[in-house]
Amino acid sequence: MMAFDLLLAAAIIWSAVRALTLRDAAHAVVLFIVFGLLMTLAWVRLDAPDIALAEAAIGAGLTGALLLDALGAFRRMPPAAGTGGWTRAIILAASGMLLFAFIHALLAMPYGERVVLPEWVAAQVSQSGVTHPVTAVLLNFRGYDTLLEVGVLLVALIALLAVAGSGNASRKTAVNPMLRAFASAAAPLGILAAGYLLWAGAHRPGGAFQAGAMVAAAAVLLHLSGRLPAWVAPGRLLRAGLAGGLLFFLAAGLFMTDAGAYLTYPPPSAGSWILAIETGLTISLGLALAGLFLVLAGQGRAQ
Repeated sequence: MMAFDLLLAAAIIWSAVRALTLRDAAHAVVLFIVFGLLMTLAWVRLDAPDIALAEAAIGAGLTGALLLDALGAFRRMPPAAGTGGWTRAIILAASGMLLFAFIHALLAMPYGERVVLPEWVAAQVSQSGVTHPVTAVLLNFRGYDTLLEVGVLLVALIALLAVAGSGNASRKTAVNPMLRAFASAAAPLGILAAGYLLWAGAHRPGGAFQAGAMVAAAAVLLHLSGRLPAWVAPGRLLRAGLAGGLLFFLAAGLFMTDAGAYLTYPPPSAGSWILAIETGLTISLGLALAGLFLVLAGQGRAQ
């Protein structure tokens, strides 16, 4: 399979370069989606099905839908004064500084005893409350990172809601009957698949992020079929769903102070805590990912 892997690597590089250099934005978005699908296949070849699921649902699917919706909104906006040169210069300068910071951090890492992470995780997974190593890492061994990742996603959605104008979610457009029929059949299956991924995460590829992505995909599909309105001002119930998973994660840490450390699970009940936290995170992540699309959709209809 070496020839296939080399061809896949070349296709990934080609699609990335073309997506960044094409002048036609629509073609660039399509190539970005192709890049995401190729990356999904690459993660499968690297025996990382958890990341492959997230890449397919978020990287290629949801992000591609966001870019297509944003492209449609930009085309309806009046042309603005050109600031392309300065914008590119600022982006290149910021990217260069970030690259320098990454290289500096990598070179500054201390050289001590070499730790083989797969072996360390395999040795500790029996104390994590789950049997799947990826879930053990995300929800136990580095629970702080996962907590912050969810917080960053919610902050991004809050910022989007703060800068968004007063769109018109009630305005309806014609929907293809085939799309409406497909959404009616596929959305419930997506929710069912989300429940399976949530349950399976303890012992096989899956978990809150993958399940949340499936919930978001179902919501976006329902919106595109005209069955779910765009977001303008989320109500109390929706806000509770958005923040509930993160707040429960934070509160659960107060009860999980084994050995005196925050977010340290007591081994006998670690599995139950992880399942409860992932259930709340699935709802919050699904709503947050869907909200990134539905808020922009509301703005696009207001143009």
